[in-house]
Amino acid sequence: MLINLAGIFLIIFIIWWFWIKKSKPVKALSDEINIVVKDGVYSPARIEVKTGQTVKLTFLREDPSPCAEKVIFDKMNITLDLPVNKKVSVSLKPEQPGEYSFTCQMKMYTGSLVVSE
Repeated sequence: MLINLAGIFLIIFIIWWFWIKKSKPVKALSDEINIVVKDGVYSPARIEVKTGQTVKLTFLREDPSPCAEKVIFDKMNITLDLPVNKKVSVSLKPEQPGEYSFTCQMKMYTGSLVVSE
């Protein structure tokens, strides 16, 4: 019984960690945001910008896991290769408000660009 409860707790925790948990958004006060890819997360994972604001997202992958090799912005049709310990940047200027997610190719690392008016 105890093992079953522990297993259920672990399943719930995994679902929460990878698909439900949302961090507080970081407001883009400057035109560049540095994002560290490490230990299964993007940090910061939520970035808030204004409509029409150009923002440069610079990714630094510290995690050698194959899952972290790419970052994909599905709605923007952008895919970046992330070599280990090298910075990779992309400049974005979202024109429409909304939430634009970015993930690894397996959708285990998740983040979002929140665009407001």
